[in-house]
Amino acid sequence: MTLSQQTYGELEEIAARYPEPRSGLLPMLHLVQSAEGRITPEGIEACAGLLGVTAAEVSGVATFYTMYKRRPVGDYHVGVCTNTLCAVMGGDAIFDRLKSDLGVGNDETTEDGKITLEHIECNAACDYAPVMMVNWEFMDNMTPDAAARIIDDLRAGNEVHSTRGPRIVTWREAERVLAGFPDDLADEGPAAGPASLVGLGLARERGWTAPSSEQGSAVHDDVPEEPEQVEQAAADASPPSSEGATVEKESGTSETAAEKGDAQ
Repeated sequence: MTLSQQTYGELEEIAARYPEPRSGLLPMLHLVQSAEGRITPEGIEACAGLLGVTAAEVSGVATFYTMYKRRPVGDYHVGVCTNTLCAVMGGDAIFDRLKSDLGVGNDETTEDGKITLEHIECNAACDYAPVMMVNWEFMDNMTPDAAARIIDDLRAGNEVHSTRGPRIVTWREAERVLAGFPDDLADEGPAAGPASLVGLGLARERGWTAPSSEQGSAVHDDVPEEPEQVEQAAADASPPSSEGATVEKESGTSETAAEKGDAQ
């Protein structure tokens, strides 16, 4: 597969956004996935050439982060959180159900190229556990049956929305958004659900506010910065124990209180 001139131009556009061009590598890799369906050797070479780094450096980044794929991804990447809370709330059961229904294992794609299934790490939505994501859009409070119905709709070509509102687009389209090219769908749903905003609501109700920058600075005024100050502060805060205290001898050497007692 050959990168199009449009894609190459957009890679240049991303690199130009940053004072240090190599800072654009992560969105550039997302753009490669949007165009190629995965991270390809050609995409790696293109990013390396534009950023003035080695292909090995780009490959190192691409293999470090799990969102970058070296094998083709289906139209819909379905991630089921199986971290502790989601797992005990039903995440493991959801993942097992989808593996059985789809006939694939972890990080595998169905034969029709529609669905790639993966168990994923925590996505900071524990208040809606168990959580499933489709192309990184939240599906909250899932059950095995609800997850299976979503997959059936996706495979049938039906329009599917996140439980928080946004319409689900294809994986390549979502990757383009992650590269920094908005699709104007962000306003279709909230970024956080009501359960995530309970703390904010309580703070407003009770008039709680964060410290001002001046107050924050005052808190840190007495914090020692130099290593010697840190050591002295630790010594002042932690008086020596009677058993391990060091007693100075007239000769200038030292011994512990326990050793002195033995000697007596």
